[in-house]
Amino acid sequence: MSWNVASGLEGKRVLLTGGAGGLGREVALAFAAAGARVAVLDLAADKAEAVVAEMVGGPHLAVAADLRRVAGHSQLIERVVGALGGLDILVCAAAVLVRRPDFVDISEADWDLQHDVNLKSTFFLNQAAAKHFRAQGKGGRIINFTSQGWQSGGFGGSVAYAASKGGIVSMTRGLARSLASDGVTVNAVSPGAADTAMLRDGMTDAQLAGIVAAIPLGRLAAPSELAGAVLFLASDHAAYITGATLNVSGGWLMY
Repeated sequence: MSWNVASGLEGKRVLLTGGAGGLGREVALAFAAAGARVAVLDLAADKAEAVVAEMVGGPHLAVAADLRRVAGHSQLIERVVGALGGLDILVCAAAVLVRRPDFVDISEADWDLQHDVNLKSTFFLNQAAAKHFRAQGKGGRIINFTSQGWQSGGFGGSVAYAASKGGIVSMTRGLARSLASDGVTVNAVSPGAADTAMLRDGMTDAQLAGIVAAIPLGRLAAPSELAGAVLFLASDHAAYITGATLNVSGGWLMY
């Protein structure tokens, strides 16, 4: 065990989905600062490339892909392995939130989009990475993003989103049990109210103020404050942690 901030992350190969989002960008920058090599995946190539341009060290890789096309996940893993020389860590931060005024306004298309992106694609990418980790024979780390909504149920118009994120927690626990004998840990990070475009989209100032008032720390999280939780779970410091959901909510949710 080396007690430093990076703690085993130097030279590690990381695939990060949703890497151009508000949280994903900060995670990418943090991994790079810790000495890892990162494949930043996002739906838009230019956005992924912009994040890579900000990162230190490397070499890093920008990848554009629609993760709903699960048949291409194995080829995606192969591409990243070829470019980075291997894969040690998978972080699934890609997500979409469709917020409606009330749950009766949620359409089947809303449900399908959120479950396809948030849950289905995450499961099958976890599966593809796990196959590689098993073949590689050196273990690995998987970190999935859930949401505080997995336990609270979200708000009326975000029930479908919350349901998809509840699935992430259940899936993470099941995969942690399934992959433990292979030396692969699987954990989840559960953000509370992080100050991102996703959070603010469709929210009034009064609604945001109500959220802040419910948080004991009295503020929204800066996106960079989520990155430390991810790096911790990927580092040597978390070698004996698997199947856990790390709550990072400023005290908004306590369990």
